[in-house]
Amino acid sequence: MQSLGSGYTVATDRGYMYRIDAKDTDALGLSNAATAQASAVQEGTFSDQMVWDQLKTVYDPEIPVNIVDLGLVYSCVITPLEQGVNRVHIKMSMTAPGCGMGNVLKADVQSKLSRLPGVTEVHVEVVFDPPWHPGLMSDAAKLQLGFDLDYGTTHASPPIYGERK
Repeated sequence: MQSLGSGYTVATDRGYMYRIDAKDTDALGLSNAATAQASAVQEGTFSDQMVWDQLKTVYDPEIPVNIVDLGLVYSCVITPLEQGVNRVHIKMSMTAPGCGMGNVLKADVQSKLSRLPGVTEVHVEVVFDPPWHPGLMSDAAKLQLGFDLDYGTTHASPPIYGERK
């Protein structure tokens, strides 16, 4: 069982994975004390940083790293609307096109961003171009997952064979 963000990911003995929202933790025999923290809304004046901070509370259900550090968020466009409210448009990817938790991640992003003060519209678009690759992860994510910092990166120039002139 993995507990990060606002829910739990549990795996069955047959390998199926399920996400349990924090409000339903009693189904796992756990206290609902986490529910109050999970549903807490950030307060204060709306800012770009508030959006990015909220995105960092969304975790891939299969990997214990948030979606920003995994490099899944490709863009975040904030558009001011009338009466001081905002629209947030997120373009994000998955670690694999066949990811069965894609809709769960998308819904988690929509839910968390829509609770921010001054946000009235949230659009989350899942894209696969460019395809995600490990080189998009932050150094912190690579270290957390036990990878070398150069993991997933490509070398800028091919190796030179023979004599240099």
